[in-house]
Amino acid sequence: MADGSNGKPPQSSLGDTENHARVRTTALVIIAFAVVLFMLVQARFLLISLAVAIILFALTSDVIRFIARQRVGRFGVPNWLASIAALVLISTALLVLSSILLAQLNTVLVTTVSYAERAPSAVASLFGWMGEDVETAVFNSLQSVEISGYVRTVAGQAGNVMQGTVLVILFVGFLFAERIWFDTKMTNFFEDEGQAARATKIITSIIHRVNYYLLVKTMVSLITGAMIYVVAQVFGIELALALGILTFILNYIPNIGSIVATGMVALVGYVETGDAQTTGALFLITGGIQFINGNVIDPWMMGRALRLSSFGIIISLAFWGAVWGIPGMFLSVPIMVMLLVVCSHVPELRKVAVLLSREGLPEDERELDRLAEEIENRKV
Repeated sequence: MADGSNGKPPQSSLGDTENHARVRTTALVIIAFAVVLFMLVQARFLLISLAVAIILFALTSDVIRFIARQRVGRFGVPNWLASIAALVLISTALLVLSSILLAQLNTVLVTTVSYAERAPSAVASLFGWMGEDVETAVFNSLQSVEISGYVRTVAGQAGNVMQGTVLVILFVGFLFAERIWFDTKMTNFFEDEGQAARATKIITSIIHRVNYYLLVKTMVSLITGAMIYVVAQVFGIELALALGILTFILNYIPNIGSIVATGMVALVGYVETGDAQTTGALFLITGGIQFINGNVIDPWMMGRALRLSSFGIIISLAFWGAVWGIPGMFLSVPIMVMLLVVCSHVPELRKVAVLLSREGLPEDERELDRLAEEIENRKV
């Protein structure tokens, strides 16, 4: 009975069981990821509207508190009235911005159709230095592109902007209605005031960082769009206003947006003027503006507030762009900020936060407490 091993199961059986458990766990993770990805894609219109509504709600929470602190004589402004005032302001701003965006997009589409005949020859002439055969091949390739089909597709998708705006306004309205019960729900959810307070600090940190990012990005994008508009006007570009507005919007897409905006300005300039030297000068000036604003002013104003990895931003941009399209590209950085802050304060996920952070130094508890205290003092 020397080989009885005291009734213990053989080592090979234990190893097989562990391997089977590991395989099952891996399979379940893959299935769960596939299901979540499927839901993200299928419900993207609803989820994108919800994500935008949450960001707008976070941006305007301070505005509501500011309105609620105002007094008219001996009477203060009730919280419900402050929420309604903020909702009216948001709704008006969203509807106005959507109308401006659709009007400028319509101008670009109409002009694109009118340029469709000139664009192939203008672009093909850029390759004239490579020989007549290459120029002819490029011209024939561009001639085969159905511009009108793309224009109809873009026009059809642009119609969803107003629908999304209305849905965002509805979501924001319900979030405002629920905000007065937020602290109570957090306490009841965690059943521990300490845990609820910690979760509130984490949410406050996310809101602060996303708000700061959007504030800086808006200022830099506004300056860049205004400068592009002035430059386009100086060069006599017909679509100067549309190019300025589209540059402002595209600059919210990290890294890629500024490149697309610069190429778009140069291409429109060349199609309109047909002069290579003028186009080159326009390209260099707009590229210089984008480079200085995006690589000098933007990082200087951001400081250490985000501390996001550049490679992580590219991965987030590619993933959310593939899942949600262009709206996902706009939301990629706010979503990554949320993941970084959450992973920083969950011990099991802190290594993920290290990978997502720029210097490998994610937010710690002391910084979380300092930020919460600073925001609380600012409220007072």
